[in-house]
Amino acid sequence: MRDRSEHLARLVTLEMGKLIRHSRAEIDLSARILQYYADKAPVLLADEPLDFRDGSATVINDPLGVILGVQPWNFPVYQTVRFAAPNLVLGNTILLKPASNTPQSALAVEQLFADAGAPRGVYTNLLIPGREVYRVIESDVVRGASLTGSDRAGVSVGETAGRNVKKSVLELGGSDPFIVLDDNNLDRTVEAALIGRLHNMGQSCVSAKRVIVISEVFDRFVTALAERMLELVPGDPVDEATTLAPVCSEPAAQTLVDQVRDALDKGATAVVGGGHVDHPGAFVQPTVLVGVTPKMRAYHEELFGPIAVVYRVQDDDQAVSLANDSPYGLGGAVFSSDISRARAVASRIESGMVWINHPTSSEPELPFGGIKRSGYGRELSHLGIKEFANRKLIVTMGTDAPITDALG
Repeated sequence: MRDRSEHLARLVTLEMGKLIRHSRAEIDLSARILQYYADKAPVLLADEPLDFRDGSATVINDPLGVILGVQPWNFPVYQTVRFAAPNLVLGNTILLKPASNTPQSALAVEQLFADAGAPRGVYTNLLIPGREVYRVIESDVVRGASLTGSDRAGVSVGETAGRNVKKSVLELGGSDPFIVLDDNNLDRTVEAALIGRLHNMGQSCVSAKRVIVISEVFDRFVTALAERMLELVPGDPVDEATTLAPVCSEPAAQTLVDQVRDALDKGATAVVGGGHVDHPGAFVQPTVLVGVTPKMRAYHEELFGPIAVVYRVQDDDQAVSLANDSPYGLGGAVFSSDISRARAVASRIESGMVWINHPTSSEPELPFGGIKRSGYGRELSHLGIKEFANRKLIVTMGTDAPITDALG
């Protein structure tokens, strides 16, 4: 992967349109995930002795068998590797159903494993339509399924897996809060909000979609964020000078514009942006919306693009209440010079992950996943490698140990 990083990065940008520097970062992270599990697996999968008074007891980690991964288009290499790496090291084999609009990236990853020496059948792409996924899950060959995608797709995969008594992991949508509690180092906080909202042009489940700002900082923050949005330059995403890439498709761009128009028609204000960019391609203007209320689509729906919704709150309690007023619970971020205050707020946010003084991100050694309609289960870290493991108990008793006639 490292040898082919530039080829892979350009392939990702060609297929889904992200800035080339974002594609390079995706390949780098993917390589680090592979390295992490290669290095750490002996420790992560070591037998676990238990304290048992009548003999010896150990939990061992056995693979389940064939696992199906259903992966999206927005990070076609990273999200595939995030699923595949721990499972392959554990001993499971992979069936990978990639997104229909990123097949070349999927084929390139499959080729990587083949060229690295993986036996035939250890990692196999299934270039099938989404409607056929349920048939794969129902197959007696398949022992579990993992999906990263929309909550609608997650419901379908989770239902099918449950009906067939098979383990599933779901990483679904998000509407992550980005909470600003004070104006300490405001320039850095604005930069973090810009990166958190616009990495991959906002097409990320853990993008900072709802920016929640304490009242005394609100006006300065909004002005500064809007100024940074206006500096972005649309263009060819392979061009290093481009800072605004298209979203993945024309229908996706139109959906975003419709969501913004709905908010504007119902009383919200676009400080900047609000429509299409006058440039060939699926470009949407970087937009800062204020005055969004629960009667608007932008309040409840995930905005999968360069649209920041900024809310004014009076205190920490109101910030937490607004952050939790969402069907999603994936990630979140809290910014403050008072770490104790930030941790107190973070502990009350209903999500699977919260970062303090940094946008929500991903690293190999940190667990990744959410709650509520953002799904269940964890990927990466020591937790991810055991999601599709049979954590088998082995108890050894002496030949002269008494035989008990009871359970428990």
